[in-house]
Amino acid sequence: MNLRSHSRNGKHSNGIRTSVSGTPPICQNESNAWDSSLPLPSISRPFAVIIVAVAAFLTYFNSLDGNFVFDDSEAIVKNKDVLPEAPLWNVFQNDFWGTPLKSNSSHKSYRPLTVLTFRWNYWMSGGLWPYGFHLINVLLHAIISVLMLPTLERLFLTPCPRASLLAALLFAVHPIHAEAVAGIVGRADLLCALFFLLSFLAYCQAVDKSSCSPGQAVPDGSISNVWLFISMFLCSVSMFCKEQGITVIGLCSVYDVIGASQLDLASVLEKNHKGKNGSVHSRKNPLRKIQRWHPILVRHLMLLITGIGLLTLRWKVMASSPPVFHPVDNPASFSDSFVTQVLTHGYVWALNAWLLLCPEWLCFDWSMGSIPLISSPTSDPRALVALPIFCFIMVVLGAQAFLHPQPSHSNRVLAMGLALLSVPFLPASNLFFRVGFVVAERVLYIPSAGYCIIVVLGLCHLSSNVSPSQRNLLLVMYVCLLMVLGIRSVVRSAQWRTEESLFISGLAVCPLNAKVHYNVARNAADRGDRALALYHYREAIRLHPEYDQAMNNLANLLKDNGGLMEAEVLLRKAVSLRHDFAAGWMNLGVVLAAQKRYEEAEQSYLTALTHRRSYADCYYNLGNLYVDQNRYKEAYSAWQNATSLKPLHAGAWSNMVGMLDSIGKVAQAEELAKQALVHLPEEPALHFHLGNSYGKRGRYSQAEQHFLKAISIRPRHAPYHSNLGVLYHHWKKYVKAETSYLRAIELDPSLSSAHENLRLLHRKTKQRTSG
Repeated sequence: MNLRSHSRNGKHSNGIRTSVSGTPPICQNESNAWDSSLPLPSISRPFAVIIVAVAAFLTYFNSLDGNFVFDDSEAIVKNKDVLPEAPLWNVFQNDFWGTPLKSNSSHKSYRPLTVLTFRWNYWMSGGLWPYGFHLINVLLHAIISVLMLPTLERLFLTPCPRASLLAALLFAVHPIHAEAVAGIVGRADLLCALFFLLSFLAYCQAVDKSSCSPGQAVPDGSISNVWLFISMFLCSVSMFCKEQGITVIGLCSVYDVIGASQLDLASVLEKNHKGKNGSVHSRKNPLRKIQRWHPILVRHLMLLITGIGLLTLRWKVMASSPPVFHPVDNPASFSDSFVTQVLTHGYVWALNAWLLLCPEWLCFDWSMGSIPLISSPTSDPRALVALPIFCFIMVVLGAQAFLHPQPSHSNRVLAMGLALLSVPFLPASNLFFRVGFVVAERVLYIPSAGYCIIVVLGLCHLSSNVSPSQRNLLLVMYVCLLMVLGIRSVVRSAQWRTEESLFISGLAVCPLNAKVHYNVARNAADRGDRALALYHYREAIRLHPEYDQAMNNLANLLKDNGGLMEAEVLLRKAVSLRHDFAAGWMNLGVVLAAQKRYEEAEQSYLTALTHRRSYADCYYNLGNLYVDQNRYKEAYSAWQNATSLKPLHAGAWSNMVGMLDSIGKVAQAEELAKQALVHLPEEPALHFHLGNSYGKRGRYSQAEQHFLKAISIRPRHAPYHSNLGVLYHHWKKYVKAETSYLRAIELDPSLSSAHENLRLLHRKTKQRTSG
């Protein structure tokens, strides 16, 4: 990159230069020519806003009719903190996934403001309707893309409407944003970015107000401090949307020192070197030097205090303990070899840069073998080729940006682009602490803006060194680039609409990722494609032989199809790998109970309950075990525990009512059914059992109402029609009884009770007519 050097009055800078109006003291001729060289007509700011907003919205418009996918299930659908009836204070005591922060199983991701927006979405939509959630995400992306216009103009360090528009358009359509925009949990990244940008813009105002305006002898420090406090408040808001928000402090510092105050690091290093060799520096105008440094030091003191305060608060919120991750989440960070850690993490950084440059390999998950570890710097081609190229490019760009002996406007813009690219990425870099992922595309949402600055900076230099006709060709090529990236974003956001398309797309990018195969299998099982589910569960276990969750799910499939012996082997291995695997112990109990090994099954259920006391499904299965052994009192107690832990547990309510009815406690069954219907008014099994209870007590009219209600909810369930026929039979409504029996037989020709009752009905009606 040809970064030409310019300085005011032809003199080289040797320190900090401050401006009169707050605008960085750059060479106006260079900066104006720099922007005007771009082959783009002058566009007013309102029109530029419309262009960027429309581009951002249309790019991700097709995600609006998407479902809740992948992490949305845990963070929204199953998260009780999203429900309006849940205590509001829980949002501030639990992590992003609804788990108490003090729990050992908590991921410690504290994003209460994001969860509040999910809760607001739920309230506004009247339930879990994904359209409203997706709409807010797309609108947020459009707003952030528009905010990029003033933000990028600040980072370009001069009024540059053309350059900021081109960079904002690149940001608006970049495919790396698909996960953050089309995936609803990406709301955390969007909100974080929104307040990140607002915090930075407020800090720029603080810098401006600390300088003297024309005709002003002394800067208005009070207004500057107000903007500074606003900036730090917005930084805090950004961090409570997602942890990455705190990194705006670093960007503000770089902007203040290199962009606004124009400190030349190379000159400072040179002066320090001369000082060590005994050179005497001029001490003229010490007061002027203090006046130059004082506002910067005050602002940086505020940045430091805010950063330390937020980190301390964050640590306290985490119960002063870090999250617990597993080797499969981030294998390199668990490696015993320092060389392996350095090489693999370096390659991961290079891969992130490549995804910005060429966003073709996009996957919803990069863990579990997606990126094999690099153990040798000489035998692995990734260490021999990819990593050196990445390091060389970053070193060259860094030297041009921060260590150029005569930094120009372009050098400083490059420094701003690199700062925005790298500083927000630091929390995901594994440099300071271990993270729970290898690659996560949504963490590149903010850093991608730095990439956009660097791309447009390169375009500016190309444009300023070619002929006018070639400039037009550059514009055509850039528009083609925007169109290609926009089409890729549309395709990628479409893949995020359903779990099936999302998971299948991951197979093409990360075929060695056991988690991808696991999710494909889980989705296939939900759709009833048993063969596909079995294949991918087995493939997940082959790729990761200690994948206990895949063993558990595969065992459930096998159990449902009679493969009890293989299911038992898988479940025993799963619980041996993870002794506190409560779901594995419970499912082992189910398999053992199906083999009538009741004592072993009971022990498995009780073991599961020792590891997870509030396990409603386990109490439900334990009750089923007891009723199979005619231990009715214990069965009733177990089901009661299930419904107290989970009032909407339909199976436990239904089984309690059915058991009481079957052992002759009809009145008690009736009262319990009424109690259950308060929680589950649309549960057909409860209406069915209550109809049976009323029928046995001769209350035919009420029984009929509940049978008809059950049928209206589940019209193709043959036993409901058959029992309604029995009710009409006893009620002597023989025509209706015959109609109900025939409908039951139509729905299930193998239902012997309906055939038998229909024969009895015909015999009785024949006797009546002959008599």
